[in-house]
Amino acid sequence: MSTTQMMKGILDGCLLAIIKDREVYGYELAEQLGKYGFESLSEGTIYPLLMRMQKEELVTSTRKKSTAGPKRKYYSLTAKGEEELVKFIERWNYLQTNVNGILNHEVDTEGSGFDGNQ
Repeated sequence: MSTTQMMKGILDGCLLAIIKDREVYGYELAEQLGKYGFESLSEGTIYPLLMRMQKEELVTSTRKKSTAGPKRKYYSLTAKGEEELVKFIERWNYLQTNVNGILNHEVDTEGSGFDGNQ
């Protein structure tokens, strides 16, 4: 499995987490992801995800003046987007715990009670 395949579902949650803190425009999102080690992700990867998230009403956008060039489209989280981020974090923690357990040969004897579909 390639890194690209693994990133498909994860990237949405990462974008929501970055946008949660403040309004952000597309290029700035790419820069923020780069700071966390995702240098290979371009705006061309990010914009289609943002458009889909906007259609799903997870984010909204507004155009604002730029100090350099044309107006920029800034994205912010909706209430639905905040709920989706909470769900993503729950799913991520569940998966991370279980995958790390497998990789480290640690068995969860208590069971998390989370089915991963929430």
